[in-house]
Amino acid sequence: MATYGRHGLDTHTALEDALCTLEGGRRAFLTPSGLSAIALVLLSLLGPGDHALVSDSVYAPLRRVDLDLLRRLDIQLEYFSPAHDDLAALIRPQTKLVYLESPGSLLFDVLDLPALTAIARARGVPVAIDNTWSGGWFLQPLKLGANISVQASTKYIAGHSDVMQGAVIVDSDDLARRISITHEALGLTIGADDAYLALRGLRTLPVRLAQHQTNATAVAQWLQRHPQVVRTFYPALPEDPGHALWQRDFSGASGLVSFALRDADAAAAGRFVNALQLFSIGASWGGYESLALVAPPERLRAYRSWQNPAPVIRLHVGLEDVQDLIGDLARAFAA
Repeated sequence: MATYGRHGLDTHTALEDALCTLEGGRRAFLTPSGLSAIALVLLSLLGPGDHALVSDSVYAPLRRVDLDLLRRLDIQLEYFSPAHDDLAALIRPQTKLVYLESPGSLLFDVLDLPALTAIARARGVPVAIDNTWSGGWFLQPLKLGANISVQASTKYIAGHSDVMQGAVIVDSDDLARRISITHEALGLTIGADDAYLALRGLRTLPVRLAQHQTNATAVAQWLQRHPQVVRTFYPALPEDPGHALWQRDFSGASGLVSFALRDADAAAAGRFVNALQLFSIGASWGGYESLALVAPPERLRAYRSWQNPAPVIRLHVGLEDVQDLIGDLARAFAA
């Protein structure tokens, strides 16, 4: 049903149907950004007195939703490390949601989704997962037991850095009903033109992601061999701690690669990024262009899986010629 054109138009429906097909979902909801999609899930499923468990390596702005909004509503989010904590022991009677991201933000640690979702389902707790890293193409978390898949379709879905958008895909009519009520009450909407741009992006998603993987793998392998790199974070590398889980659950890897500098400080990391010419400085990855940024140290300190003080640089490896990109990185190391 169309409501003042906010949703229900043919272009909206076409995108919702495409996302459900991509993710194997029952219903999809469109939002104006990835963060608004996250907030929609939290506000739909949590109320005063409720408790949610959140993996500690999630997209950092989720913590702002927690601090600036959820705490005022008497909703408690508890952050946990899936690699170090026992999820079953953390679930309380008040726990109404488990929220995950795999691979995690910045360092791309891969979670054992079937194991985590089985624990939550046994206690009747729905599981939501941020699936932006895979674009919904390399991972279908609803098939692994999750109930809700969240995407910043700003990124790989749209793929051209020219639209802001989010999406929530659910696996049941009950969750669809609950999310629909909040989606309508908040007046969330996207324009028909933005829906079209996401549909355009979906047509090339497999081709783009295949090239992102080819380029990112070459860059990750090069970084892994570089004497000034102490650690490369990319789950497709056989040496990555999450490689076995990635190989089991994912069909590919995207363009995000991080690495920690050896014997360097934050100032050196900043000089490195500033010396890059083909990698622009930017946070909103997913387009065809390559990006770089220094991972904020305060975010890294929240991840129990990595407590090394070495500065970390995150790359989004785009669709440019990979030898040109490696040459750019080599010049930055020299600087």
